Amino acid sequence: MSSPSGEKSGDKIDIHSESFLHSLMRKQLKLSIACAATFMVALLGLPLLNYFFPEFMAKRIFGFTLSWFILGIAFFPYVWIISYYFIRNSIALEDEEVKSAKGDEKQ
Repeated sequence: MSSPSGEKSGDKIDIHSESFLHSLMRKQLKLSIACAATFMVALLGLPLLNYFFPEFMAKRIFGFTLSWFILGIAFFPYVWIISYYFIRNSIALEDEEVKSAKGDEKQ
């Protein structure tokens, strides 16, 4: 059984201890900030492109202006890619932390 502080008790590591969860949450926060920054680039980039390059953004692609093409068609796959990246890496972080905790268990 683990101690109240969540540290080692005998040969087992409590993967729900404060230090374990704090480490995992810190890594996931870095991942969240990176994904949010990537999303913000697109969110703020499109209006800035429209403001600074109106002629370029008015070009037609498949019957749409480039601005509407990016907003209506390209924006959603961009968000899906960011979401997929976040979920895949978040799960990998959890698996890595569990493996490291189990590796400490064997020592």
